[in-house]
Amino acid sequence: MTEPLSENTADVIVVGAGPAGSTTAYYLAKAGLDVLLLEKTAFPREKVCGDGLTPRATKQLVSMGIDISEEAGWLRNKGLRIIGGGVRLQLDWPELASFPDYGLVRKRDDFDEQLARQAQKAGARLHERCNVGAPIVDDRTGRITGVHAKMGEDKTPVTFHAPLVVAADGNSTRLSLAMGLHRREDRPMGVAVRTYFTSPRHDDDYLESWLELWDRRGAQDRLLPGYGWIFGMGDGTSNVGLGVLNTSAAFKELDWREILKAWCASMPEDWGYTPENMTMPIRGAALPMAFNRQPHYTKGLLLVGDAGGLVNPFNGEGIAYAMESGQIAADVIVQAHARATPAQRELALHDYPKTLKEVYGGYYTLGRAFVKLIGNPKVMKIAAQRGLTHPMLMKFTLKMLANLTDPRGGDAMDRIINGLSKVAPKA
Repeated sequence: MTEPLSENTADVIVVGAGPAGSTTAYYLAKAGLDVLLLEKTAFPREKVCGDGLTPRATKQLVSMGIDISEEAGWLRNKGLRIIGGGVRLQLDWPELASFPDYGLVRKRDDFDEQLARQAQKAGARLHERCNVGAPIVDDRTGRITGVHAKMGEDKTPVTFHAPLVVAADGNSTRLSLAMGLHRREDRPMGVAVRTYFTSPRHDDDYLESWLELWDRRGAQDRLLPGYGWIFGMGDGTSNVGLGVLNTSAAFKELDWREILKAWCASMPEDWGYTPENMTMPIRGAALPMAFNRQPHYTKGLLLVGDAGGLVNPFNGEGIAYAMESGQIAADVIVQAHARATPAQRELALHDYPKTLKEVYGGYYTLGRAFVKLIGNPKVMKIAAQRGLTHPMLMKFTLKMLANLTDPRGGDAMDRIINGLSKVAPKA
């Protein structure tokens, strides 16, 4: 491992120890680079999330050497149960060479800590309670060369220096904004709100997705844009939440916490989704989708995970893409680090946004079209009623929504999805 010149200098600074930042730091440290991983809170800490992980995220955990056994506190799931249009369909995760055939559930309050500790074990230097403020920018070149931060409870000012900085500071990504990277308004944005209830349904081995979200509080029932979820946590509680897209007219005018309460109130009483069984307050978070902040590399700064808007627009999944982008960014940085001249290093670093577009660009373009369609309640209603009665069509939809295909030697469904993603514009 590269020896640090001082405690506050490194080869790379990673800002944010969520799944994107910790994965980036893990792979960088594993390759022998000196990495500072700066996290504004202290672990364990709560994050708004559905807590359900698809096989895509599971694969990333396996690659990082995380112990995902049940003894280590992970709950496995076999697939997705879809409810809508009066139909209940249970779909197993597909059997693929590229991904495991099971997903996982774990609370985010200690999921993130597991990844951060794994990065530490690999050699990353983690600073908790380190709140990063402004970037340090070279006046001559405009490049980021470090960050200003406040450390600990007494908020001691400190500066950290490195030739490369990774923004893994989530949707609000103050670092990207300070470097002039603003959100693209032409990309979809979602909102997730969720809470936990003690419930007899806590031991469910399928993730449950409700395609129809009804507001039954007025004189007339109203179908809302978005979807609901119920994920059993295996610990006596269920994570119950909903995801909503900004493509709908109702997005700004409705109080989504109230909608969640109303939706829970419409559930069978014996499930226990009642106010007295709620174990945490309802909390919400933004879901930045489909590359809503670009470029993903500029002037010494790389964006990973939510900071780069990598949430899948088809299903609102962020963790898998946060971890994958972290691994891609780390690979690029490791290669760039080995180049002899600044010009050569820069050439290598510019490969990062190109790789992201190559891997996700076409698929996310399809996702943006999908988001526009389901923003229309009429389309959503027809899709739920007609589509759910065709198990083969739903199997295809599951692969498409969860981005689970084999790139080589897959079945006809895989070839169609991969083909569509290839020909779609990589914007």
